[in-house]
Amino acid sequence: MQRLCDRELGDVDPRVGDAIRYALLGEGKRLRALLTIGAYRAGGGTRDPIDLAASVEVVHAYSLVHDDLPCMDDDAVRRGRPAVHRAFGVQVATAAGLAMVPMAARAAFRASRALGLTVVDSGQIVRVLMQASGAGGMIGGQLLDLEAEGRQLSLEELEQVHRAKTGALIAASVRIGAMAAGAGESSVTALQQFGDALGLAFQIADDVLDVTSTTDQLGKTAGRDRALGKSTYPGILGVDGAVERARSLAYRACERLERSNLLTNALRTLAHHVVERQS
Repeated sequence: MQRLCDRELGDVDPRVGDAIRYALLGEGKRLRALLTIGAYRAGGGTRDPIDLAASVEVVHAYSLVHDDLPCMDDDAVRRGRPAVHRAFGVQVATAAGLAMVPMAARAAFRASRALGLTVVDSGQIVRVLMQASGAGGMIGGQLLDLEAEGRQLSLEELEQVHRAKTGALIAASVRIGAMAAGAGESSVTALQQFGDALGLAFQIADDVLDVTSTTDQLGKTAGRDRALGKSTYPGILGVDGAVERARSLAYRACERLERSNLLTNALRTLAHHVVERQS
């Protein structure tokens, strides 16, 4: 991430550049990046996909910057320290988030070309990444999430929100890795299905942690879902039911890859981590 920042932020307003560095270089799970790398290896890729993985993390970090804004979830803490808008102000944080989207697109295209992909195939990877971050993915899911505050959603409605808000980028991370490796259509589809299931499992685990962990453990404000009047998986299924649902999704995700001879130790470990993590 440091290398990407050094390359991309030279001409950016220093206030915005500092906010972007703050958002990108802090502690984090880097799950989406690891999934991109894991899918690339599972799909037969032999080069170093770390720059491509970093571009996916830029999109994720942008979403956190905007998600925390006062007009959105209005959260003060992220990754164990002040949220970007608390550290740099709302205007700078908003501008930083906006700047990170084209930054991610440029980085993904450059990284794809460096992996030997054609201009057309590199453009397709950027397209998948931008679709996951746009109105049909994270942004659309965030809007649904805001509109759902104070309402009791059904399980089906809740999953619709989270397949977009959280799951779209996780699924895209896996798909992008497979595409970059030049995997065949059936392999890309299998890995995409793995990502779809894992994305939903991740959000269910997040909902459970919101009610069972502390702010110090999470690195963000615990109990935020309840404070905002959001429907959650523990609220619908109970904590035990939500945990079982997440584990079932992760198991089925791995099973799908195993049937296609694509399940690696790295992807199995990531799937296990998604549902058993403590933060």
